[in-house]
Parts: sequence; C-alpha cells; structure tokens
Amino acid sequence: MRKIKGGVTTALGFKAAGIYAGIRKPKKDVALVYSETPCVAAGTFTTNLVKAAPVKWCQSILKDDAPKHGIVFNSGIANACMGARGEQDNYEFAKAVADELKLSPENFFVGSTGVIGQPLPMDVIKNGIPGLVAALDSTLEAGHSAAEAIMTTDTCAKEAAADFNIEDEEIEIHVGGMAKGSGMIHPNMATMLSVVTTDINISQELLQEATSKVVSETFNMISVDRDTSTNDTFIVLANGAAGNEKIVKKNKDYDNFETALKLVCKTLAKKMAADGEGATKLVECKVKNAKTKEDAIKLAKSVITSNLVKTAIFGSDANWGRILCALGYSGADFNPEKVDVALKVENDDEEETLLLVENGVATDYSEELATEMLSQKEIIIKINVKAGYEKATAWGCDLTYDYVKINGDYRS
Repeated sequence: MRKIKGGVTTALGFKAAGIYAGIRKPKKDVALVYSETPCVAAGTFTTNLVKAAPVKWCQSILKDDAPKHGIVFNSGIANACMGARGEQDNYEFAKAVADELKLSPENFFVGSTGVIGQPLPMDVIKNGIPGLVAALDSTLEAGHSAAEAIMTTDTCAKEAAADFNIEDEEIEIHVGGMAKGSGMIHPNMATMLSVVTTDINISQELLQEATSKVVSETFNMISVDRDTSTNDTFIVLANGAAGNEKIVKKNKDYDNFETALKLVCKTLAKKMAADGEGATKLVECKVKNAKTKEDAIKLAKSVITSNLVKTAIFGSDANWGRILCALGYSGADFNPEKVDVALKVENDDEEETLLLVENGVATDYSEELATEMLSQKEIIIKINVKAGYEKATAWGCDLTYDYVKINGDYRS
C-alpha cells in the first residue's frame, strides 16, 4: 500500500477538467470527472432532511441500471431549496454535459455547492460546457484544476491518491480523489462534495459495501461547525481499466482495496478538518478502551465538536475541564474517575506526550509546556476511559474570530 501524489486522474482511464464559467466570482467554478469506459458507482449522501436537487438526482440514478461515466460539479450556488426549477436546472446541467459527450443525462452524477436559495445561471453554465469538455485531460494538472473548481471558502484544493498491487497478478490498482469542504461540515454520511476514482474491476455491491464502511470511519468522523449541509455528496467510480479479474467476493484484494480507499478518504477528511473556515489548527481526538464502538465514536466526536474545547485550543489554553465536560454529555457510558487525558504533538519524526489528567484528576503537568504544545498546527488529544476495548478517532479544528467573519457575509 502506497500513498502517492495525485487526485481524480490518478486511476487509469479517468480525465478531469476545471474551468471558469462565470457563475458568481472570478474563479474556476465548473468541474468534470469523466471515464470513457463505463463505471460502477457507489455513494453516500447528506442525512439532512432538506436535500438539494443534485443530491436527489444522484440518489435516484445511483439506483438505476444506466452505466455511469462521471460527475459534473459547480461551485458558487448550491441549487438547494429551489423546488421544481432546481430539479429542472440540475437535469439540464447533466444533459448539457451528456450531449457534449454523446451520452445520456443518467450517465452523470451532479454535485453543487455554494449559496442556498439562488437559481443556477444555466445560460452561463451551458455556455461553459463545451470548453469544460474540451479541457478534459488525464494529467495531474487537470485533476488539480477540477479540485480547484469545486472550492468555495476552502483555502486550498484537497486531493489524495494511493496504489497497491493485486495479490496474484502483476496489476497495479490506483485510487485517487478530491474533495471540497471548509464550513458547514458535520456530516453523518460523507462530506460536502467528494469523488474518488479507481481503476479496479469490482462488483457494484462490494464497491458500495467498502464505501459505506470507509465513510463511517473517515468522513463521518470530522466536524468543523456542527452543521450538516444540504448538498453533501460522496461518489466512488470504478471503471475496471486496470484489468484485474473482477472482485465479486471478499478476499485479500478486496481488503487491500478497502484499505487504499480508507487511506485516500482519511487524507481528504483530515484536509477538510484542517481547512475549516478560519481554522489555524487541526485537532485529532483519539479515544481508546471505550465500552462499545458506539461509545468510542460518541466520545471522540463530542470532544472535537465542543465549541468550548475548540476555543480553548485556539487560545492554546490547556483547559482540560472542558474536555471532561464534553465527554460527560456525550451519552457514552464510562466512569469519569478513571479517565486519562493527554496531549500529543509530532514534529520532525519526534513526538511529545503530556499527561494532563489521570483517573479524572489533574496531574502536576507544566502549563508552559501544555501551552507550547497547543500552539502547534496539529494537536492530538488522547483519551483513555478504561471501560472496555473499543477505540475511535475524530478530527476537527479550532474555532476562531475569522469563522464568524467568513460566515457573517457569506452571500456577499
């Protein structure tokens, strides 16, 4: 298993493009990921009852038998809460791409992100589609352009890739993806927008099973601001271009694929958490020895979603009482008088750990050292609840003044 440089064009047979069409701001705002070879697809979507038109479209076509060839995105406008017009605009968006590639609308997923409650400028988008299709390329640069085009308040494009070898064949499998997400991140499915491509030959059923499992351990374990978007969409496309014998049952190759998919998704998830709106620090919370897996997840997510914990980390204040408080209202079953809490930072292959709380009581730790550790860009909070054997990890960020500034005038 190797983590490599790349994104959605890393897998064989996939092309991508990102261009400026002119939707809202002077930035790339339309993207396309495309495979000439038909793909099987898997996906997860927002759990918000208010779902954008593209989410409804993707959920619908994921269930049909039409071969999938890619996904088209726009940023700037979410196409959410637009009623029948939104659904028609979404269809026209898919159709414009399909017509240019001589395919059907049902062959393409759609992802939109941006302001809710405004119509898509379909004349602008349709005028941009020929140039978008013409720009399709298999280079890493083309994949990067697509990743840039789906950004909204993101400060950087988010890409990841990995590869591995099929066990009994000299065949290399590639997995690559891109994502956008900076604010309105508290998903119970996946992320704001993300697509992962792979050239593995695998059944749709196993692809969906791997996708759902990986999402629960990666994208479902991040939070920026406890808001679940109306547009969250995660699609995995597998075109079989690697030429391996089709995987139709769980075996070593399936396990390796799941591991590669998890590596890519975990990398993307951490990049989203680190790039939270206004964030200055990435926070990782590792819980161990919880009574149940569900308890471990509750505990880890409760800490990284606590506004009081997030603001303390922004101020580099080792206010461990806020951590215990967040654990206490998580709904998990544990004994507070057995809990250990420690800080950990890693720099230049060196790591330092500081125990703040042992068995529910503060240790004689150095406040100066704790402040120094909390001043780092990446901070790990280690929690041992000594109630069982389960563990979980969640990722978040600090909460800063800039978060309010960004969201106070998001539409303008």
